[in-house]
Amino acid sequence: QVQLVESGGGLVQAGGSLRLSCVASGRSVIAMAWFRQGSGEEREFVAAISWSGGSTNYANSVRGRFTISRDNAKNTVYLQMNSLKPEDTAVYYCAADRSNIPRGESRHYDYWGRGTQVTVSS
Repeated sequence: QVQLVESGGGLVQAGGSLRLSCVASGRSVIAMAWFRQGSGEEREFVAAISWSGGSTNYANSVRGRFTISRDNAKNTVYLQMNSLKPEDTAVYYCAADRSNIPRGESRHYDYWGRGTQVTVSS
């Protein structure tokens, strides 16, 4: 099994920044991703990254504002979020897969964290 623990969420004003972290433990994982779910909304893809970090994938809504990265020595993936908007408010979930394809569909990910709340005030 794989355990994923997110941290770094919080309350920030519009235009501000946050950095989320997700630490993985247990079995080795390769591709990792961030998804989010706003209140009353479906879970949506945010960003994904391959093992080496050489391949990334972003949702159109966050491209140019968010950056996904990873430190394999620390078994950690990060999501740097800049220029935050109120519509970015959501619970952000870390996900991991044993393939090396940074895909945007949640059905491909086998392991999930419990999420961290991000709230952006206007």
